[in-house]
Amino acid sequence: MSRFPKKKSVIAPKRSDTDQGKLNDVIAAAKRHQEHRETTYRERALKLFPSICARCGQQFSGKKLKDLTVHHKDHNHDNNPPDGSNWELLCTYCHDKEHARYLEDQRAEDFEDATELETLPINTPFEGLASFLKDKK
Repeated sequence: MSRFPKKKSVIAPKRSDTDQGKLNDVIAAAKRHQEHRETTYRERALKLFPSICARCGQQFSGKKLKDLTVHHKDHNHDNNPPDGSNWELLCTYCHDKEHARYLEDQRAEDFEDATELETLPINTPFEGLASFLKDKK
C-alpha cells in the first residue's frame, strides 16, 4: 500500500462526434474559401505581370515561383480589380519588409503630434538605485 494518495485523473469533456464534425466542416470551408480567393487573384497577377519582384528585381521561375507573393498596395485583400492595379508581385522577403514598414507607419500616425510624445511617461526603473545603494553602505 502506498503512502501517497492516488492521483485523480481529470478528463476534459469530450465533444460529441456531431460537434467535432461541424467544427471540421467550418474550418475546411474557411480554408477552401481562402485558397480559392488567393488562387484567383494570384493566377491573374502571375498572368498580368512578369515573374519578377517589384522591389529587388529577383526573377522567379519553376519551383521558386511559390516564393513570389501578390502584395495588395492598399493592404485590402478584398480589393482585387481585374486590371491588377492594386497588386504588385514581391518576393517573400520584400513582402514581409513592406508589411513591417506599413505597421511602423501606422504606429507613427498614432503619435503624429510631437506634444503627445512629450507627455508620455518615461519608464526609468533604476532612477533611485544610486541613492538606495548609498544609503545601504
